[in-house]
Amino acid sequence: MTRLIALIDGSAYAQSVCDHAGWAAPRIGASVELMHVLGRRDVPGAPADFSGSIGVDARDALLSELADLDEQRAKLAQRRGRLMLEDAKLRLTSAGVTEVATRLRHGDLLDAVHEFETQADLIVIGKRGEAADFAKMHLGSNLERVVRACRKPVLVASRAFKPIESFLIAFDGGPSVMRAIDHIVASGLLKGLECRLLMAAEKGDETARKRLDAAAARLGDAGFAVRAEMRPGQPDTVIAGAVESEAFGLLVMGAYGHSRIRSLIIGSTTTEMVRSCLVPVLLYR
Repeated sequence: MTRLIALIDGSAYAQSVCDHAGWAAPRIGASVELMHVLGRRDVPGAPADFSGSIGVDARDALLSELADLDEQRAKLAQRRGRLMLEDAKLRLTSAGVTEVATRLRHGDLLDAVHEFETQADLIVIGKRGEAADFAKMHLGSNLERVVRACRKPVLVASRAFKPIESFLIAFDGGPSVMRAIDHIVASGLLKGLECRLLMAAEKGDETARKRLDAAAARLGDAGFAVRAEMRPGQPDTVIAGAVESEAFGLLVMGAYGHSRIRSLIIGSTTTEMVRSCLVPVLLYR
């Protein structure tokens, strides 16, 4: 049986992650593994060095109290994590998903994803985590790390799940989006949904047109009702405008085609799309 990994935390996106996982799992015949990772902020750190600042007896008493406090915080974090996982499992089973497992991990989220990614066909993660700034539209600190590291498709859940009846593929002819099309054709995840291919390019660009038509033909041969279109303009503006104006339920695109350094200098279309679009985004590396 195939497997889907859903990464949850204490953010407002946790329920949406479960709902998106509950939508995807039966479409690909997958079991769901719910995972919560207790990171550095959730476990005791190294004791502070108070040598020279206070007396020996007072220092020893303080260190003992801090150790007790760290132990209590660690226990509370574990209890909270287990409760979150149980609540998430109940949400999925209530939605009809029968194969649901839970896993509580310690350490770095990326290490946990690396360890179990080979056993999964899809990763589901929220757009923002507990520490993200909603007012400034910041993305979760772990999102880009997970997407850049994963070899499997990553479904980035929007704030709230809505039924998905159509999807838009942001087509640029690159290797990542071609892998996305290969996966869409082979997988049952998006079968039966209306499909649009949209490319940000001048309409007189014949090379781009041929690539777009070839991709549309491949999807059409696989049974998708697909329409392909080219529009002039910057990719992020063209794609975001189409998603908003035509009410697509899902955006599909290749992820992070450039290095972190280049993205820092010129920005990232992937980051901008995930940040600005109010629909879930399915990303392929």
